[in-house]
This record gives sequence, C-alpha cells and structure tokens, in this order.
Amino acid sequence: MNVFVLSTGRCGSTTFERACRHITNYSSGHETRVACFGPERLNYPPRHIESDNRLAWFLGRLERDYPRDVFYVHLQRDQRAVARSYAGRLDPGLIMSAYAHGIYLYLPEDIESRALDVALDYVETVTANIELFLAGKANKMRFRLENAQQDFRDFWDRIGAEGDFEAAVAEFDVTYNAAGTQLGPSQKDRKK
Repeated sequence: MNVFVLSTGRCGSTTFERACRHITNYSSGHETRVACFGPERLNYPPRHIESDNRLAWFLGRLERDYPRDVFYVHLQRDQRAVARSYAGRLDPGLIMSAYAHGIYLYLPEDIESRALDVALDYVETVTANIELFLAGKANKMRFRLENAQQDFRDFWDRIGAEGDFEAAVAEFDVTYNAAGTQLGPSQKDRKK
C-alpha cells in the first residue's frame, strides 16, 4: 500500500514526514519527486509514504496511477494560520507566486499588498480540490495538526505501521520548516 499525504502546505507536512521516518515497514519522503517530469513525477516505490503539497495539482493522475491499495491523509491546520504563513512567501519560484501570477493570470502587479487575501484564496482552493477528490473514498483520514499526537495514533493503526511510535509522535513537538527560517540550498538557488 502507498500513502499520500495531501495538503495545502505550511501545515506540518515536513513534520508529518519526519514522524513517518520512525516507521520501519514503509519508506517515507517529503517532496521527493518535485524535480521529476511526466510519468516519473508520480513514480513512487511500493509501501511508501509521500508528503507533498503539490500532489493536490496531480490528483487525476494520482488516481489513475494508484487506483488500488492506497491510503490518503488530508493534512490540515487552521486555515488562517496557513494563509498567514504563506502571505510572506510570494517569491518567484514558490507556489504562492505561481498561484498569484500563473493561476490568477492578470492580478495587479502590487498583489503583494493583498498577500493574505491571495493566500486565503489559495488555501480555500486547494482544500476544496482535496476534499472533492477524497469524497467517497474509503481509505482516507483527516489529520489535524492541532490534534497531531492523537491523529497520528489513528494513522499508525490504520496503515499497520511498525516501528518506534513514541519517537514518531515526539516529532510533533519540533518545529520544522517554519516561516521565516533560512532557506535550504535548493531553495536559495531558485531565488537567484
């Protein structure tokens, strides 16, 4: 079985994957195939847990490529908190810039002055896409970051996870990839 963690981003997707590293009967990764194109973009190994907010833009292909033996997690956090986190991330190459200047093609150049409104619209759109995609699917769960330790127990049991559960839930006490943190090397290169 493969597990796909669908989200808006900025809602604990890195932390969720770090917790999954303590599962021994699945591999896991965060945005592991973002540099792949075409069929390779969704070519995940069996028994893999992938946390990648961009999967919300590949839902049709995900359904086609993984029609059976799949479990979906809809990772969520308070929508206003997610939007506030995204509002400062309108740099070219990042998802908010792509949304504000690519999906909404003709927004004013000074859209940065309405960054929170754009971010709220993004969160609402992606959340609606995921919810509609998951409607009627049996192998799914909603995972609230605000209830992470309890929800992770449910997730652990539902996928038949093995490993160090205590170490896994302890990851939710650590803040990874918080807004305002220093960018990693690949993100720095994209900003140049």
